[in-house]
Amino acid sequence: MLREWKRIFSIPNFYVVLLVIPPIIFLFYGFIYQKQFAKELPMAVWDEDRSSVSRMLTDMMEQNEYIHFTHTAFSNSEIESLMKKGEIFGAVHFPKNMEADVKKDHQSNITLYTNGAYLVPAKMIYKGAAEVIIKGGLAVVLQKAEKQGMPAETANTLVQPIKLNTTTLYNPDFNYQMYLTPGLITVGLQMALIVASVLILNLEFKRSTIDELLKISTSSSEIFIGKMFAHLCIAWILFLLVAFFVFPVYHLEKPGTYFNFFIMYTLMSLACIGIGMMVSAISNNMLLVTDIALFFTSPAFVFSGFTFPRTAMPWYDQFYAEIMPYTHFLDGFIKVYFMKLPISYAMPEIYKLLLFIGVTFSVAILFFQNKVDTYLKNQKV
Repeated sequence: MLREWKRIFSIPNFYVVLLVIPPIIFLFYGFIYQKQFAKELPMAVWDEDRSSVSRMLTDMMEQNEYIHFTHTAFSNSEIESLMKKGEIFGAVHFPKNMEADVKKDHQSNITLYTNGAYLVPAKMIYKGAAEVIIKGGLAVVLQKAEKQGMPAETANTLVQPIKLNTTTLYNPDFNYQMYLTPGLITVGLQMALIVASVLILNLEFKRSTIDELLKISTSSSEIFIGKMFAHLCIAWILFLLVAFFVFPVYHLEKPGTYFNFFIMYTLMSLACIGIGMMVSAISNNMLLVTDIALFFTSPAFVFSGFTFPRTAMPWYDQFYAEIMPYTHFLDGFIKVYFMKLPISYAMPEIYKLLLFIGVTFSVAILFFQNKVDTYLKNQKV
């Protein structure tokens, strides 16, 4: 273990991947979402009605936190041109005679334009505009009913007999920094650990230090335990960096979750180290094992279900997600960190990570022991 620590701090392949790049990347991840919310998205208004109702709806939309009118348009082609130039994310069109149609109890159609190429802004604009238009439409009907002599309470009940109350738990403000940054940081940790781990054994042969290692022990299990603990200690240093520096800097800390987070993180780290050492034990080709590590870890964030539900994915994508330790870590992490649940709620994920650890280290020890025995036999010959 002491020998492996020296190698980690002296070989660039290790200390750059494990100690130099991660802190820089983690800070950048938090900085990207520093504003926390996407607000005042630029929009255009095309008002052909020019009535008190259209002005009221425009003013109500402007008060919405997601919407900010920056342009006035006069045609459909002008709206498309502004979108193509990237000057607006959406637009609203009030048709001619809208107010007159409303007063005559005729339906009037307001058109909302959104740029589906930018999925998140499009959904936010739709959400903000839909709320305003629904409220504005109800307000117009309510005002008309009251003018006809109907009591306010009766009119309000008639216009909106069922009222919806929503309660959003765990991230009620839809804070992007709170939501995305922890996920990006933890998937970055997974990548760093696996990429470094696939080199643990191969570098012994490439740097011709295998004889020095085998003088300490010829038992692959002893070698694995020593190297595993050395890299686990580095993983714990990264945990301290994330939990007690990066998260507090961006106000992402959640008091009372550190121990459970540490348990889930340690299990993920062991699973990642196990996968890396297993690949390293099977193949001596450094380029191949590095490619495998990158191929295996790069899509982890997409397949984990963090941004798109796994249940909506095809079965083969769900299977791919299941064979990545990050998927199970993330499920448990959401429970113990975001939802602040006791560790018992994450037991299914813990069992799966333990299975990863048991299988990968067992396979790795068998393959490397065979490699050591073959090497020693060849040396005698």
